Amino acid sequence: MARHAWSGFGVFLGLAALLAWLAPSAALDWQPQLAASQPWRAWSSAFVHWSQQHLWANLLACTVVTLFGWGARVPSRCALAWFIAWPLTQMALLLQPSLLHFGGLSGVLHAGVAVVLVELLSRRGRERLIGACVSLGLLIKLWQEQPLGAPMRHLAEWDIAVVPFSHLTGALAGTLSALALLGLARRLK
Repeated sequence: MARHAWSGFGVFLGLAALLAWLAPSAALDWQPQLAASQPWRAWSSAFVHWSQQHLWANLLACTVVTLFGWGARVPSRCALAWFIAWPLTQMALLLQPSLLHFGGLSGVLHAGVAVVLVELLSRRGRERLIGACVSLGLLIKLWQEQPLGAPMRHLAEWDIAVVPFSHLTGALAGTLSALALLGLARRLK
């Protein structure tokens, strides 16, 4: 059952991104000036993609994150943590006021990775070691991206500007939501 919750949520994110490709992005993307009057954008903006390359890269990454959690046999509370992290990832973009529009799954996918890592680090033996190694990789990736620098980066390999800050907000939101639910689960035992 737990694998179904995680996998189902990953499949939902991918399918919703595919469907949103057909919708006008202006109705769904993150716009900080509309955060209070149109709060659904904290969810819908994850489904907005600015190019086919952007969409396909995030769909591939969504598959990888889904398989990562499935392979780690994460409990269903991890799917809930990933769900909770989803709007928190986007709402944290308010800390980057010069970012006037945002769309994409990348921040939410970083949240999913962080959720799995919290779970793996709470275990013993080989699983904890795997969690520590992947956590180190994630920290290095985030550090190299310099998420506190310019809000949008134009990289040669992308046909859109990337927003490394969303990767940081996702990783933090995923970590915090997973830690909160892990702590609650331990208290209820």
